[in-house]
Amino acid sequence: QRVLHVDSRNYYGGNWASFSFSGLLSWIKENQQKTDLSDECEDWRKLILEDEEAIPLSSKDRTIQHVEDFCFGDQDSAEGVEEAGALPKLPVFAAAAAQGVSPGPEESPAAEGISLGSEESPAAEGVSPGPEKEDPAVESPGEEAQSPEPEQAPGTDPAGAGTAPGSGAAPGTAPGESPLEPAKAEPAPSENAAQEPKKITYSQIIREGRRFNIDLVSKLLYSRGLLIDLLIKSNVSRYAEFKNATRVLAFREGKVEQVPCSRADVFNSRQLTMVEKRMLMKFLTFCLDYEQHPEEYQEHESSTFAQFLQTRKLTPSLQHFILHSIAMVSEAESSTLQGLQATRKFLQCLGRYGNTPFLFPLYGQGEIPQCFCRLCAVFGGIYCLRHAVRCLVLDRASGRCKAIVDHFGQRISANYFIVEDSYLSESTCTNVCYKQISRAVLITDQSILNTDSEQQVSILTVPPLEPGRAAVCVIELCSSTMTCMKDTYLVHLTCPSTKTAREDLEPVVQKLFNLNTEKETENEELEKPRVLWAVYFNMRDSSGVEKSSYAGLPPNVYVCSGPDSALGNDCAVKQAETIFREMFPTEEFCPAPPNPEDIIYDEDEIEPEESGLNNSPETKPEASAEENSSGDGAAVAKEE
Repeated sequence: QRVLHVDSRNYYGGNWASFSFSGLLSWIKENQQKTDLSDECEDWRKLILEDEEAIPLSSKDRTIQHVEDFCFGDQDSAEGVEEAGALPKLPVFAAAAAQGVSPGPEESPAAEGISLGSEESPAAEGVSPGPEKEDPAVESPGEEAQSPEPEQAPGTDPAGAGTAPGSGAAPGTAPGESPLEPAKAEPAPSENAAQEPKKITYSQIIREGRRFNIDLVSKLLYSRGLLIDLLIKSNVSRYAEFKNATRVLAFREGKVEQVPCSRADVFNSRQLTMVEKRMLMKFLTFCLDYEQHPEEYQEHESSTFAQFLQTRKLTPSLQHFILHSIAMVSEAESSTLQGLQATRKFLQCLGRYGNTPFLFPLYGQGEIPQCFCRLCAVFGGIYCLRHAVRCLVLDRASGRCKAIVDHFGQRISANYFIVEDSYLSESTCTNVCYKQISRAVLITDQSILNTDSEQQVSILTVPPLEPGRAAVCVIELCSSTMTCMKDTYLVHLTCPSTKTAREDLEPVVQKLFNLNTEKETENEELEKPRVLWAVYFNMRDSSGVEKSSYAGLPPNVYVCSGPDSALGNDCAVKQAETIFREMFPTEEFCPAPPNPEDIIYDEDEIEPEESGLNNSPETKPEASAEENSSGDGAAVAKEE
């Protein structure tokens, strides 16, 4: 079986995508304008037969709202500055000839890649970001922008680990386009140079824009989470590498401090007294096997986890560390059991690949969808960008969807159809109640907590600054993650929305960072990292929507949600597996693929290749079972 994946966007990954800086500016402009897609085929309804019914799909993406970007440097100096090594813009349909190459080696300290499976599964070498079930960042048939590269040994610059989806893609530019030659970055100053941060200008950010891989969604991978297990099991881990999150931080009494996580960290910590160290170790030991001691927590099951911590004779600082930096649960809403489960998950993930429970994929979270799509492409999957679907074709007799009609008026038949939530029309989603995610992305000139090492990947949970607000998750990335240029940091802020993204997140940004321009900076602000550029936006969270909430969908049409607000990827993996089980109940979900040289083809299978696109209703593009569940856009599957 094979998969045909079509996506109306001109970049990979939908709302899971990553962009270079210029690509993100194009994305911002596109979402601020919110123009409808051009209807190239006005008479597609003529293709619907008498015994059929059309279910129109939306031509406008409504998942992103309230996009606001700000530059805190001198923008005039950036006029006329071009991105180093950028390709000239190509006409939309001439883009098929463009080939992209992943960015060259970063000048920053070599990214130490972690090879998934090195702990437990020798077969799963290398690393690869895992699959976001619903957004197979895709390999386009006319485009080879993200071709698999040889895996990199840990400790080397993974220059071929993959480019950010849509890197540098702008309207009229080849999607996934990336430079043909590595950019020549400015020579790094001596490490013994002045301690103060190097002054970065907006024109430098523009010039080095290809050094940025900026994710639309910010997540980390739990080292024993479902996604890591799936990467190892499916052997997709060969396609990229990860870097450890090096520290967990806490924000308390207006200051940022490091949280001791492992046993060694606890005993080496200077923040805790000896009594506090014993208290913390005793409580964490209890959390690891709390189910064996129900008498310790049963009478507090109806209480919140914060109230339960107060009964454990823990000091206020320990309660804060456990609640916000280890369990990372809501102070007002999370129950005792939810807090204990979250704490145990954190502790169980410690030590597998480092001193924290988290991994981050080099080149950004947007690499994750690509890795699964590369595997799918190896086994016959076909991917088309800039290819919109106008409607689903419903057979009235059977009540099942039998085909789609694309924006060229071509009809494609299949047995299974997987569509991302954003493509459904307003009439289909009338009864759906969506949540929203507030997001901010900042480029800063120094870390929120300076230490001897500049190459830190940090996670910080900022408690609600006022009642009724949600805690804000802050992830700070250094240049060795291949997501930003040297001497800068990329900071992601995420929380469930209560208002617009700027209203939700700007108070936290003001607490942690200096938002003034260099000339306006006051003395008390000098210690804070200076924000060079920022963008705020709200993203739809459709992760909790049941299929029954959508009106009039046939049984063989499956809906994938967009990203959720959680830190990990468990929701994505569970949804992918659920959809796959419904479609193919007797098949194994994402088994380890055979080596290509070990595949033996039957003579009947070796037939002249047929075009997957045809005006005939009888056209039957074939689909691959393995990647059927991933579909950001419309994935069309035909079972043989």
